[in-house]
Amino acid sequence: MKSDNQSFSGDPPKAFILLGVSDRPWLELPLFVVLLLSYVLAVLGNVAIILASQLDPQLHSPMYTFLSHLSFLDLCYTTTTVPQMLVNMGSSQKTISYGGCTVQYAVFHWLGCTECILLAAMALDRYVAICEPLHYAVLMHRALCQQLVALAWLSGFGNSFVQVVLTVQLPFCGRQVLNNFFCEVPAMIKLSCADTAVNDATLAVLVAFFVLVPLALILLSYGFIARAVLRIQSSKGRHKAFGTCSSHLMVVSLFYLPAIYMYLQPPSSYSQEQGKFISLFYSIITPTLNPFIYTLRNKDVKGALRRLLARIWRLCGR
Repeated sequence: MKSDNQSFSGDPPKAFILLGVSDRPWLELPLFVVLLLSYVLAVLGNVAIILASQLDPQLHSPMYTFLSHLSFLDLCYTTTTVPQMLVNMGSSQKTISYGGCTVQYAVFHWLGCTECILLAAMALDRYVAICEPLHYAVLMHRALCQQLVALAWLSGFGNSFVQVVLTVQLPFCGRQVLNNFFCEVPAMIKLSCADTAVNDATLAVLVAFFVLVPLALILLSYGFIARAVLRIQSSKGRHKAFGTCSSHLMVVSLFYLPAIYMYLQPPSSYSQEQGKFISLFYSIITPTLNPFIYTLRNKDVKGALRRLLARIWRLCGR
């Protein structure tokens, strides 16, 4: 007879227990408040940028097309994980079903890889705008932007599909406790009771490709941008060019630094205790900060948001 914490290796568990900060009960309430406020800010900020980018004619350019997709992606990012975390922190049963866990890490992985490609596309857009300004309208035409966005979403989905196919085949031998806030591929591999060499190698190769190749393209683009900006004679022109790129560089840093630490370290040195807090950072803090980074440092976005608020105010006043 099987006990509650045992099952045959071929039978997946019906649910997983997400520990979160159960070992630190005093931290649950403050973290719940921080997550709730961050989620509300992330939703409001990203929805505002999506609406402004779609409704304001002054933001109908490739840069803001990419930005609206980034905001939609961040909105999905937080919605994939945060509501479940809030429910678990507010109840004594900190569980997620096997199917729900699979969907969560599949979507989370899809969105993460998509963002890598999307950030590289945004860097390409800034490179053309600053280094080839006279040819910008010809090079960054609408069809190319749509193709780059489609490439980002489809390649991210393809990578996620491979990871999910490999991960759902892993046996867990009755292990149900995930030392994490939500389901993630590295945590699932760590939980398995089987030989995970194939999963580790596949994850390392694919993530290295999706992280390092776009990052190399971003750094190369900004190397050319820096050289072009330093050649600008007027200090006002240099300041404007650097200001245009600084927001994107901040977003790239907030996204890539945790991702590199999380996914590009050897599996043997992976620490679930550290990993779960890093996952928390790029699943909620980064998507919350992104809209404010782009808004505070971009006059066009600030102007569009003011016009959007004025339009909403007029509609409400009727």
